[in-house]
Amino acid sequence: MIGRQLGGRYEILGRIGGGGMALVYKAHDILLNRYVAVKVLRQQYVNDEEFIRRFRREAQSAASLSHPNIVSIYDVGQELEVHYIVMEYVEGVTLNDVIKERAPLQVEEAVHFASQICDALDHAHVNQIIHRDIKPHNILIGKNGRVKVTDFGIARATSSSSITQTGSVVGSVHYFSPEHAKGTTTGAKSDLYSLGIVLYQMLTAKLPFIGDSPISVALKHLQESIVDPRKVNALIPQSVENIILKAVRKNEQERYQSAKEMLIDLETCLTVLRRNEAKVVFLNLDEHDDEKTRVIPAIRVSSNPNTAKNASTNYTPIADAVEEANKKNYWIGPLVWFIIFLVTIGVLWYVVLPMIKDSGAPKDVDVPNVIGMLKVDAEDMLTKAGFKPIEKLQASTEIPLDTIINQDPKGMKVKEGANITLFISSGIEKAKVENYKGRKISEVVAELTDLGLDPETQIITDLQFLTEEKDTIVNQDPPEGDEFDPKKVVYKFTVSQGSEKIAMPDLTGKTKQEAINILALQSLSLDKREKVGVIYKPSFQQPKDKIFDQFPLKPGEDIDPGMDKIVIWISTGDPADAGDMTTSVTLKPAKEGTSSTFRINLTDARNDNVDLKTIDVSETQIENIKVTVTKDTKAVVNIYRDNALYDTQNYTYQSYLDYTTLPTPTASPAPTIDGQSPSPTPIPGDPAASADPSPTPIPVISAGG
Repeated sequence: MIGRQLGGRYEILGRIGGGGMALVYKAHDILLNRYVAVKVLRQQYVNDEEFIRRFRREAQSAASLSHPNIVSIYDVGQELEVHYIVMEYVEGVTLNDVIKERAPLQVEEAVHFASQICDALDHAHVNQIIHRDIKPHNILIGKNGRVKVTDFGIARATSSSSITQTGSVVGSVHYFSPEHAKGTTTGAKSDLYSLGIVLYQMLTAKLPFIGDSPISVALKHLQESIVDPRKVNALIPQSVENIILKAVRKNEQERYQSAKEMLIDLETCLTVLRRNEAKVVFLNLDEHDDEKTRVIPAIRVSSNPNTAKNASTNYTPIADAVEEANKKNYWIGPLVWFIIFLVTIGVLWYVVLPMIKDSGAPKDVDVPNVIGMLKVDAEDMLTKAGFKPIEKLQASTEIPLDTIINQDPKGMKVKEGANITLFISSGIEKAKVENYKGRKISEVVAELTDLGLDPETQIITDLQFLTEEKDTIVNQDPPEGDEFDPKKVVYKFTVSQGSEKIAMPDLTGKTKQEAINILALQSLSLDKREKVGVIYKPSFQQPKDKIFDQFPLKPGEDIDPGMDKIVIWISTGDPADAGDMTTSVTLKPAKEGTSSTFRINLTDARNDNVDLKTIDVSETQIENIKVTVTKDTKAVVNIYRDNALYDTQNYTYQSYLDYTTLPTPTASPAPTIDGQSPSPTPIPGDPAASADPSPTPIPVISAGG
């Protein structure tokens, strides 16, 4: 599944969980650019049409639930044989992980978690949705401590199909109710039983019933009572233990009658008024159970045979008469009582009932629908209708402040004067600002974007040259701990660019002292290690005592202030084996009297492919050229006429040595042959050269160096 795209928009990123019915994956909603959780039905159920139909129907019913403590369902779909539900992605841990890590939990924390779960169940039950699989594995704890109940819809779809398969029971055996264990119909009170078990486990770090097999655990749910929580953990207040004991009663009638009733108990159990609460006592309903096994006393038979005989065989005429009279008049008693019963019913119907009706008893009145109204208007309407509004605040990311989110009851008739609970929006629940200092700006921007912030308008960065590592956040606004609204907040981060860079100065052509002074102005310095910071070396590039190279950076490159490992190379003059020679070349135009352009290019110990001069020549003339050679570097003179190679002259160190012993000749034209002027060495393909060939002129050399 990983890498697959469902519905054209949900890209599967990785698996994050799974159960007996489905696998859960983290996915990216490409359309809305957010992370979601995708629950995919396991393959063994994809061919069960009845299961799929109920699964989809129940998932769609669960999607109608909108509550801060319930994982929202966004979408339901099918792609080929893949049936999936798209849900809200909650980043955090399960309650099961929390219990494993640090149970028993603090009483306040456990009650806080249980209250949120109960609030979610109340919302679901009001909307006719029964969870049927409440357990720590299906309770998510977000990073902000908010509880989210998940797997709504799946549980009902599972029970509606799987429970009927060969009488098996689907669910988590350690948490389900006695009626669930028997495979009978389960309702809202079954969810409250499971919540009681979860609260027991949070506070004691133990499950109340443990067995060798699921069947043995189920039988304990049916037959055994739990060990009182306070016997396991003496720190549990009596008021909290009472809640657990009432929630896990075997008899449904002795449990809480609704999640709302249990929620009210949870919200008040830690108050001062309930600090010294007595242990709850339940009636023994077995006394009223007609099916209870009863002990019948044995019939005692006298040890005297005569007495026994008389008891069984001796009758008197008086006794016979009494018995006969009783047989004839047995119907008189029941008849009298039946007549009395009819008279009583008549009196109640025709006399008492009209009196009650006329005595001003509360009437059944339709409850007005005030959802979406402002609190003031809703309470005014309910008061005028004869009801008593009860306020209950509830955070909402969508409903404006002081607007009615929901009400209970609604859409029905209740007695005039009844309480109507109004769930009023307390506005957007603001999250706390985290400490982002020291973190990379790219990570923080990605994290805030996942929360719904627009990086273009809600995240501002101020880049500064600082000593901290590059791209690290140094300061932030708002500060850590402040509350913020993701839709309105604007984050401002000061981000380090690292130390400020400066341009490396050009030290070539400078003396050592000049270089030291220039570097000091930029807070730079030479490497102070001996024979490292300053290196003396012969060079043609600069005169003696002048810098001809620098390291590690060339002029203009960025360098950190304070750099103290700079190296310079200072020229000691020309190399010892350098030899300067002056040679002459004859330049002859292509056609006498017509101008030709000559370009003289030199490569030697001092120059690298350098054009020495470009001149126009209309008649033959001689040009002197100074070249430098060493033992390892020769001189090459290339002469171009009208951009075509005209002549090439090579001079080696041996040439220099050969002519240093000769007297210096004067430059003069080479002798003519039969009155003709000399010409350069012919170049293949050059018509002028072919028509006027002549040997290369002999150079005139002057010793130097």
